[in-house]
Amino acid sequence: MKRLALLVTGSMLSAVLMVSPLAAQTQGRSAETKRPNAPDQKPAFTGQTRAPQPDRMPEIKAEAVAEDLPHLWSMEFLPDGRMLVTAKAGAMHIVSAEGEAGPEIEGVPDVLARGQGGLLDVALAPDFATSGLILFSFSEQRDQGNGTSVASAKLVPDDRGGGKLENVKVIFRQMPSYDGNNHFGSRLTFGPRNELYVTVGERSDPEPRVQAQDLNSGLGKIFRIDTNGKALADNPFVNRQGAQPEIWSLGHRNLQSATVDGQGRLWTVEHGPRGGDELNRPEAGKNYGWPEVTYGIEYSGDPVGKGITQNAETEQPVYYWDPVIAPSGMAYYNADAIPEWKGSFLVGGLVSQGIVVLHMDGDKVASEERVPLKARIRDVKVGPDGAVYAVTEQRGGGKSTILRLTKG
Repeated sequence: MKRLALLVTGSMLSAVLMVSPLAAQTQGRSAETKRPNAPDQKPAFTGQTRAPQPDRMPEIKAEAVAEDLPHLWSMEFLPDGRMLVTAKAGAMHIVSAEGEAGPEIEGVPDVLARGQGGLLDVALAPDFATSGLILFSFSEQRDQGNGTSVASAKLVPDDRGGGKLENVKVIFRQMPSYDGNNHFGSRLTFGPRNELYVTVGERSDPEPRVQAQDLNSGLGKIFRIDTNGKALADNPFVNRQGAQPEIWSLGHRNLQSATVDGQGRLWTVEHGPRGGDELNRPEAGKNYGWPEVTYGIEYSGDPVGKGITQNAETEQPVYYWDPVIAPSGMAYYNADAIPEWKGSFLVGGLVSQGIVVLHMDGDKVASEERVPLKARIRDVKVGPDGAVYAVTEQRGGGKSTILRLTKG
C-alpha cells in the first residue's frame, strides 16, 4: 500500500488528500524516526515516548471545506453547524456551511497582534444556546507590558453572515504583565461542572519563565475559573496566603492544547523546549516542573537549567516528544465516524504538519499515529457530523484553510 497519495486539481476546495495506513512492515514501530535532541535523556517509564504505531490505522480523506481565510488561530462549532473562527490579527468571523467567511464581527476589543500574540482561542459557554455567551482569549496591551486576557461577550449574529459582540468585558487577566512577544498560550475548555480552564504560557524569556514555579505569579499556569472570571471555591490554592486563587496547576511552559476526556478530566499538551513537548493530565495543585525539570534542551543546545528530567517534587508527563511536534489545538474523539480513533486524543502539529492521534490504554499512551497533512495545524475540532476539522496556517502569517477529515 502507498503511504501517501496526494491528488490536487483546481482550487483548494477540490483538493483531496488521501492518507493510507502505513505499510505492514512499519506497524508496531514508532511514528517518530528522527534522532532525539537529547539522546542521553531516558524516559521515566516504558511507553513515555516513541510509542509504537497501532496495528490498525484507517485510510483518511482530507478535503478543504473553507479556503482563503485570514490567518486563523481557533475555531468552534455553533449549534447550527456554522463555524466561529478567530483571526490572529484581531477579527472574528462566522464561516458558513458553504465555506464562506462572513464580514468581521463588530465589537471585538483591540488585541496586541505582535509576535506570538493576537486574538487566540474562543469557546462557547455551556449555556450558549440560550445565553449566546462566548469566551475568548487574547494578548492585551497594558501599562506595564502585556499579557493573556480572557473576555466574555454575547454573540449576536445578523442576517448578512456577520454579527456583533455585546456586553464585552474582560473577566480575567494573567498577571503580572510582561513586555514580550512570546508564549501567551492559550486554550479555553470547559469541564463537566461548567468550570473554565484557561491555559497560558510563561512568556519564554529567562527572566519571567522562572515564575512558572511561583504561586504569586500567573506565568506558566493553568487557571480554573467561572464565566465571571472568579476562582472556584475548591481550587487548590484558594486559602494559601500569597498564592493566586485562580491557579489549578503550575510549572508549565507554553500551553496551546487542551481538552477534556470522556470522564470530564482535563488533558493538555504543551510546547517544550528543543525536544520535550508534553502530554499531561493536570491535577489540582500539582507541579509539572518547568523550567527546573524537563525533557529536551535549550534552543542553543545547552541543558535547561541543571538538565534534570526527574524530581520527586514534580509530576512526570504522561508522554513526551523529542523531536517536538509543536502542539496546537486538541480534541477528544468520542464519535463514531472514524471508529478506530474512538477514545483517542487528536493533537494538531505545527512542526509535524499533521494530526497526531494518541490511542490510550487507561491514562497511558498505548500507540501513536501520525496523519500527515503537509500543513501546519493550528486547531483541531470534532464536528457534529463526527468528522475531524483541522485549521491550517502558514508560517509567518498568510491564509488559512479548514480541512475536513473523514474515513476514506
